[in-house]
Amino acid sequence: MPNPFTPTAGARPPVLIGRDAVLEDFRIALEDGPGAPGRLSLVTGARGVGKTVVLAELTEIARTTGWVTIDETATPGLLERVRLSAVRAFETLDLAPGKRRALTGFTVGRLGGAQFVPPPPPRSPGLREALEELLSPVEERGSGLLVTIDEVHRKEIDDLRQIAATFQHLVREDRDVALVVAGLPSAVHDLLNDDVLTFLRRADRQTLADVPLDDVRVALSTTIAGSEVDITEEALDVATTATGGYPFMVQLVGYHVWRRADDGVIEVEAAAAGVAAAQVRLGSTVHEANLASLSAVDRTYLVAMAQDDGPSRTSAVAARMSRDMQYQNVYRDRLITAGIIKPAGHGLVDFAVPYLREYLRDHAARYEMQGRLTEE
Repeated sequence: MPNPFTPTAGARPPVLIGRDAVLEDFRIALEDGPGAPGRLSLVTGARGVGKTVVLAELTEIARTTGWVTIDETATPGLLERVRLSAVRAFETLDLAPGKRRALTGFTVGRLGGAQFVPPPPPRSPGLREALEELLSPVEERGSGLLVTIDEVHRKEIDDLRQIAATFQHLVREDRDVALVVAGLPSAVHDLLNDDVLTFLRRADRQTLADVPLDDVRVALSTTIAGSEVDITEEALDVATTATGGYPFMVQLVGYHVWRRADDGVIEVEAAAAGVAAAQVRLGSTVHEANLASLSAVDRTYLVAMAQDDGPSRTSAVAARMSRDMQYQNVYRDRLITAGIIKPAGHGLVDFAVPYLREYLRDHAARYEMQGRLTEE
């Protein structure tokens, strides 16, 4: 049978774990009506923690309760796509005039013959008007409108400002609306510090973190058993521990371990081989993308951290970079904001994504050379 695991960005996993509180908060917000805090939310976290998956689950919750949903990604043309989606949604409603026969034109009589008068051009309401027009029949039937926007960032700041301003008006008018946006920690940080997007500062912040290993173990075991494959307890221990509770790694490990089942059974050796394959794949899909978005000095900081087997002392990192503590603090804060590293105690930092330390050790020469070339 097909592999039950889904290690693809944005793909919904067979079992969603560790997000019950986020989903329940949203369900309650829909029930509590306009003004409920969960109706305006920011979902953030490092790459691979499942932000897109959570958005999909929130959309499903809204749809099952009768809400109209618009799901978008913050790419060029965002504002216009949201507007058009609202117009099209209105036209598909049973109560919408758009369901009636469209006027193609009419003829009026006059001396000497008849004149064909074309219909007026189609209306093109702005975003606020389009959303208000859609909401009227939607609210009459006791539901509302959810808009989700994934991968928010500063490049689309103008469109995000207009969308936020429109929702601010709708919230002020007690309309049945919800807005949920998702992005990396650094992107969300930029939005919250924008002078115009102050509306979003009052949003519920849902920071997605790693999942407890006990939940990971249950998810792996349940998914594998559902595919008519067995896994030994020892192999399950190896697979569970290797994920580090990182949601994307759960799918990667599960996928590669499942592939190595022999006669329908996954033994320890197969689990170890699957984990090794998953680590390689994690480097090419997550670590490379994370590091590519950073400056050369950011990467130099991480290479300095990678010399330690556990949490790094910031004073040691500064010494390895031949810089003072004030200089080190700038890059430490940047990397924490980006969700690449995390505080690990007074004067300590650690990697926020599993196996990044090992990946950097394997590629240290490359990133050290980039850092030196930048300084020169």
